[in-house]
Amino acid sequence: MRHSLILPSAAALVVAMTPAATLAGPLHLFGGSSKTQQKAAATSSAAADTVAIQVGQALDEKRYVDAGDLLDKARIDGVNSVRLDRQRGELLVATGRFVEAVDRLRPIAADPVEGPKALECEGIAYSLMGKSDEAFAALKASTAADKTLWRAWNALGREYDLRHDWKNSKVAYAQALAAPGANTAIVLNNRGYSYLLQNTPDLAITDLVAALAKEPDLAAARTNLRIAMAVQGHYDRAEMAGAGDDKAAVLNNVGLAAAVRGDYEEAIKLLQQAIDAKGANYERAADNLQLARNLEARAAEQSHTVSPPTP
Repeated sequence: MRHSLILPSAAALVVAMTPAATLAGPLHLFGGSSKTQQKAAATSSAAADTVAIQVGQALDEKRYVDAGDLLDKARIDGVNSVRLDRQRGELLVATGRFVEAVDRLRPIAADPVEGPKALECEGIAYSLMGKSDEAFAALKASTAADKTLWRAWNALGREYDLRHDWKNSKVAYAQALAAPGANTAIVLNNRGYSYLLQNTPDLAITDLVAALAKEPDLAAARTNLRIAMAVQGHYDRAEMAGAGDDKAAVLNNVGLAAAVRGDYEEAIKLLQQAIDAKGANYERAADNLQLARNLEARAAEQSHTVSPPTP
């Protein structure tokens, strides 16, 4: 699994213009009571805050259609705020419209209130696009401005993992876990995966078990736990598939872990079982099977190579 990164996106910001011919009354208002204007501004701000709370709940619950409907209605009703603009960017990220999201979020980055969260979303969008340098810069700026943004710290941990900067990766995940409102199951899964990359499966298993204790249906953590157990050679435990699990995918993952471990005979057996379970067109397992056979052949060749005598 790539690291589980989470977040949201929205339609491009459109300013709806009403044709002047359809408007009744004066089109230009230059004066009026300042108290009336202040009251209208306060009402508009309160309405924007109410919508933002509803949109935030929808995004957290992954009800992206509802979030989009709320934002569209607010725009039509003339309810606007920087916070709603930032949430439109979040919705764009959540629905995979990363380029559009970055375009919408970038102008908000300088806002003293919404800027840190805009940078967080921008960094996640860049990370999901594979633009690691841009992601790293945005996420660093986000966490420097607001140390409570768990998603930014979590994504930053992944960026450090890509750089094999394990020291800073550990710090980033610790900050994510300590942040208020953090989805600790996701962070623990990602830190567990980080430990797998560092070839410390014992630490990985501890985090992955903890992640599943908090969120038993977190498929990524279950997959990573199987890989961690397979890396330790516990193939029987790693192969155990639960309800709803793809048995062929489980066998493929465990077989690949066995190949990485250097247990080529077991790897070839498991990967062949994966192909048998899903069918001959299981390309991923077939590729891994070929990799395991190549690694086995290379290991055999190296074991038969006689080193020249030392003079």
